[in-house]
Amino acid sequence: MRADAATSRADTFPRLLLAHAATRGAAVAMREKDLGIWQSWTWRQVADEVRNLACGLNALGFRRGENLAVIGDNRPQLYWAMAAAQSLGGVPVPLYQDAVADEMAYILDDADARFAVVEDQEQVDKLLEIKDRLPKLEVIIYDDPRGMRNYAQHFLHELAQVQALGRALHTDHPALFQREVDQGAGEDVAIMLYTSGTTGKPKGVCHTHAGLIAAAHGGCEFDRLGPGDEILSYLPMAWVGDNLFSYAQALVGGFTINCPESGDTVMTDMREIGPTYYFAPPRVFENLLTQVMIRMEDAGRFKRWLFHSFLGVARRCGADILDRKPGVPLLDRALYALGDVLVYGPLRNVLGMSRIRVAYTAGAAIGPDLFRFYRSIGLNLKQFYGSTETCAYVCLQPDGQIKYDTVGLPAPGVEVRIADGGEVLVKSTAMLEGYYKRPDDTAEVFDAAGYFRTGDAGFFDQDGHLKIIDRARDVGRLANGAVFAPNYIENKLKFFQYIKEAVAFGHDRAQACAFINIDLGAVGNWAERRGLAYAGYTDLAGKDEVYALVQECVEQVNAELAGDPMVADSQIHRFLILHKELDPDDDELTRTRKVRRGFIAEKYAVLLDALYSDRSSCHVETEVKFEDGRRGKIAADVEIRTVRVFPHAQKQVA
Repeated sequence: MRADAATSRADTFPRLLLAHAATRGAAVAMREKDLGIWQSWTWRQVADEVRNLACGLNALGFRRGENLAVIGDNRPQLYWAMAAAQSLGGVPVPLYQDAVADEMAYILDDADARFAVVEDQEQVDKLLEIKDRLPKLEVIIYDDPRGMRNYAQHFLHELAQVQALGRALHTDHPALFQREVDQGAGEDVAIMLYTSGTTGKPKGVCHTHAGLIAAAHGGCEFDRLGPGDEILSYLPMAWVGDNLFSYAQALVGGFTINCPESGDTVMTDMREIGPTYYFAPPRVFENLLTQVMIRMEDAGRFKRWLFHSFLGVARRCGADILDRKPGVPLLDRALYALGDVLVYGPLRNVLGMSRIRVAYTAGAAIGPDLFRFYRSIGLNLKQFYGSTETCAYVCLQPDGQIKYDTVGLPAPGVEVRIADGGEVLVKSTAMLEGYYKRPDDTAEVFDAAGYFRTGDAGFFDQDGHLKIIDRARDVGRLANGAVFAPNYIENKLKFFQYIKEAVAFGHDRAQACAFINIDLGAVGNWAERRGLAYAGYTDLAGKDEVYALVQECVEQVNAELAGDPMVADSQIHRFLILHKELDPDDDELTRTRKVRRGFIAEKYAVLLDALYSDRSSCHVETEVKFEDGRRGKIAADVEIRTVRVFPHAQKQVA
């Protein structure tokens, strides 16, 4: 399925919206679940809502070239706000809705935001907390009026009232909206997305309409996405993936966006909608698998036997059957068909994935075992590769050419090269226009030939598929000169349902060691079934039984690493289980849950030093931030364990 001719000629997102409204205005464009009921808007209705909001913003003084902050969960009204700003020649700047006020203050100030559209009272309260530090912020518009009755500040406006103001303006000046849309051009900046800030302060990445539309067209053509498709939009609007899939591709391909009721109802809402197109970072797929394994551990003996028996069949031939490869024995095909009736089909249904034609994962490397599991049960899961600066559009995996350790072939219209030092370089029309107010930083990320320096280390295999090793800055060497790729090791550890996060260390050291975060849900369930009482995360993480459980996982990873000459020297020698969960609010993870390895090494230096000594425990006190702004301390005696490492036949120093 493809977009029609009218949309293929549109060069800005407002024009795409109006083209859909004109050619297929009665089709459903968006849905939202509210109070347990799905509400729908057609393309014509969405265009009207956007026009009214744009005219309302214009009446309040929003002008071409200005930036509009957008903060909240995935809501149709917030997507309308983005389109309304673009219709007026403005630039939406989505922020992570779970960011604390101080983080928002930096971005709002850096983005010169004079207007902000937010979801509800919670987000309004955050902005009010920092309003005195944001002299440029003049207007705050909120969508949900619940709890806002006693807020009397003159700069606060309800979104419905702004739209009413816009309707009145449109009645008086019916040509205004179309005139503003007509002034737009493909080269105009369409959105500003802030980087996660893994190594420093976040930077505003400016993308044009033309760049994003090119990426969206390429993706839609590649996977044949069009008006019959459905997507569930539940990941942060500030993430480039959501902007590409839930906004740009939806407007190019004309498929339906579905917004869940809340983060807690995503799985239920998925089962009700049955999306045909799905994307999630690896951590979501990890969490889903953890939940499945927990449920199976609580199941009866026969169900457990049935599940694991047919998983063995799926592991053996499921991916080959999905890819329609010849050579699968007839008996395996028959067993797999039976397994699809008894296990795989019901499992996909429970996960809300029964209708999915294509599912993508990105944002971080996914462990090959996790990747293989989903494909083996019949989910057409594929990796794509990209970054905020490249519109998340660099490499895609074609159907039938899926490799578990690569990210696919260069996407249509994208050139990829490998620099002499191994860094991946990219050139395409879907590149950033630049970093906002940072010309020096913009110049630094392009080489003399105009290729973007991704910062990732990788190489092409014999079939032309790109394999990403790690972030170039993170790839190091052990003291003996062997390659040390921490992210590769961390992903292997996180495949186990009991391990939520892992941070590997080893650069310039004689051996690799690791910090581990247990998954409280999975390990808690495991402990309860064994009658093991615990008072909370810190108590559970320190128990001998839990250490033994995690040690078994670490030693399994070591056995796998021993079989690969490139990374055999990177086996984990010692590990500890952190006394607290790594948290974005404590600056240990980015908002996209990427590990800030350098920050963690500095913050927990006392633990890292103990890990590389002969000590068997270490006392630590850590300051933590609570959601209400209070601060506290967590103290614990953290055990350090030495684990088994395995011999390997061949050592390779790259």
